[in-house]
This record gives sequence, C-alpha cells and structure tokens, in this order.
Amino acid sequence: MAKEKKIKENGSSIKTELRRLFNYRWMVRNIPFFLFLSVLAVLYIYNGHHADKLIRKIATTEKNIRELEFEYKTVKSEVIFRSKASELVKAVEPLGLKELKVPAFILQDSSQQKNTQ
Repeated sequence: MAKEKKIKENGSSIKTELRRLFNYRWMVRNIPFFLFLSVLAVLYIYNGHHADKLIRKIATTEKNIRELEFEYKTVKSEVIFRSKASELVKAVEPLGLKELKVPAFILQDSSQQKNTQ
C-alpha cells in the first residue's frame, strides 16, 4: 500500500508539474514559435509537392526527347537514302530531266578575257 501511495503522489506531482509548465502565460508567450513551426510545416509540404510535380515534368520531357530522337534518326536515314545518285535520277525522271552523259563544262565571258589582256 505504501508503494501505491507513492505512485499516486508521483502521478499527482507530475500532473502539477505539467500544469505549471503548460500554463496560459507560457502558451501565449510561445505563440510566435508555434506559428513559425506551422509555417515550416506548410513549406515542407509545399516543397514535397513541388518536387513531385517537377519529377513528373522531367519524365515527360525525357519521353518527348526520346521520341524526337527516334524521329530524327528516321528522317536522317530517309534523307541519306534519297540523296543517293540512283534515287535522285528516279525522282527527277518524271520531270523530264536526265543524267548527263558528257562532263559539264564552264562557260566563260569573252568580254572579260579581252579586258584582262
């Protein structure tokens, strides 16, 4: 019974200590600190949401870059294929153009030759 009495006394002394610690004056004095903690919590939550949104945006951008890379490679291979001499001949044949059989020659202005002599 003596032990139970001590526990009750200790329990009541703890309650009085807590009441004294958390009294009205103490709460009012620490309101700015509680507001500061709540602002920090809001900023922490905002930072998490912002980071998630940024990660999603980066992932979609990377996906778009990969798609554009594949499209670039496809177009480049088509251009290389179509710029071959045999393909060019096939492409301009319907226009009535034909491949030269003799080498091209340079035209020179005869009036410039007279001026230089």
